[in-house]
Amino acid sequence: MTNTIHQILTATLAASGSFALITFGFLPESLLRQNGIRTAQAGAIISLAAFAFALLATARLLLNGAADVELPIAGDFHLGIYFDNLSAVLLVLVSFLIAVIARYSVNYLAGDAAQGRFTKWLCLTGGSVLAIVISGNLVQFALAWCATSLCLHQLLLFYPNRPGAVLAARKKFIISRLGDACMIAVIILVHDTFHAWNFSALFNAANELHKSGATTGSLEINAICFLLVAGAMLKSAQFPFHSWLPDTMETPTPVSALMHAGIINAGGFLIIRLNPLVTLSPAALSTLALFGAFTALFASLVMLTHASVKRSLAFSTVAQMGFMMLECGLGAFGLAVLHLVAHSLYKAHAFLSSGSIVSLAKSAWTPTEKPNAHPLTLVAAFVTAIALALGCAWIFGVDYRHEPALFTLGCTFAMALAYALWNLWSQSLNLKLAVFGGIFGGVIVVIYFALHKIFGQLIGQNEWVNSQLNSWPGIVLIATLLALFLLVLIVQTELPAWTNRPFFQAIYVHARNGFYFNTLANRLVAAVWPIKK
Repeated sequence: MTNTIHQILTATLAASGSFALITFGFLPESLLRQNGIRTAQAGAIISLAAFAFALLATARLLLNGAADVELPIAGDFHLGIYFDNLSAVLLVLVSFLIAVIARYSVNYLAGDAAQGRFTKWLCLTGGSVLAIVISGNLVQFALAWCATSLCLHQLLLFYPNRPGAVLAARKKFIISRLGDACMIAVIILVHDTFHAWNFSALFNAANELHKSGATTGSLEINAICFLLVAGAMLKSAQFPFHSWLPDTMETPTPVSALMHAGIINAGGFLIIRLNPLVTLSPAALSTLALFGAFTALFASLVMLTHASVKRSLAFSTVAQMGFMMLECGLGAFGLAVLHLVAHSLYKAHAFLSSGSIVSLAKSAWTPTEKPNAHPLTLVAAFVTAIALALGCAWIFGVDYRHEPALFTLGCTFAMALAYALWNLWSQSLNLKLAVFGGIFGGVIVVIYFALHKIFGQLIGQNEWVNSQLNSWPGIVLIATLLALFLLVLIVQTELPAWTNRPFFQAIYVHARNGFYFNTLANRLVAAVWPIKK
């Protein structure tokens, strides 16, 4: 069997899941609404079949290699499938989550008169996301990108009589159209600059520019990269375009979980997929890193003030997407994929089990008037975390001096580990607990570096990174990012002692209201697209 036939078979399997879901979704709505429960069951079976197709395609990829298949349609536009290791990871992830969510929805919406309509748009949305993952060119990617947003809009309007749901859907619609405009502009500029749209040609051209030393890029390339960054930020609810996501809690819970199956993550996937092109503009990557870090810290602060479980989870998602954008901006694309996979699985589960989380939230830790431990405990935790990070880096052969991105993320990880150890030791510091904490921290750091290696190799991460990090602007950027995360660490550890201070109480009120960005966004949307009462 020739290599061409192998590629065609692999591409066919990769596209089968998306094709099946979209075909089912295009059945007449009148037919799908006749028996909602049977329609939901059929949708669950088709979603499970899509997951099976993804596994088979991945197995063929491991045996026969990647697939890059094109079918000429008109002019320079080809209908193509680009299925590599990155596509395989995302295809298995997304199809698995869609299968779980579709099965969950069978019982969740049982008896609802609109269950058939929900299943229709669930399948269309899921099929569109899978189409993004396997797209072979930029135009096809953009079409699937737009289709995902338009299909999700129907799910966000599942309860059209709820003003909150309508407002959230309209905010998402307007922001998504801005993202679509960025993608259209990218399509035009890319064809004008590279005279091609298919990914393999774009990657080859970008790699040639890298090898020639054109890491600063021309005006056109910088424009393309900044537009890609803007599109990613708009798609992944980055500050200040984040307020629509927490407001979508008016929709059924499966929709909240579905958004973590490649929808809210699509901005990160865009940057990861086009990383050979985006790395031609270090300024664009640095901008993405800065906005991502600010979004992560901003959303984390707001998240702590919300009592609503689902709304708190939504702000957590905004923060996690910000951290993923930070990883992309620093050029740590392997870690970004790891983050994408881990967060999608965790957060989809968290939303689907949000009902049971209420009991956990009631027994959660609440601030006391004084810190739980002496500040020296934090110093000891911090020193331990740094020692573990440096020791494991040496074992895994990681040279922080020549990898500024990994240095930045390693320091951030060490701060997070220090906070975990501080919480562990703050209750009753004794030798056994200290030893256990050290072992626990060592295991976590080993897993962190091991997964960094695995995912970096899995997606074929090349040497193209954010070259600006080795210059003075990059050093300033890294110092700023680390200072912000260190500030958050200090605030978290001192939080119990500050709860009764007037300044902290005022900040709490402002944070509880999202520092009023949500209010401003709602007023702008209401002015542009008034809600009829």
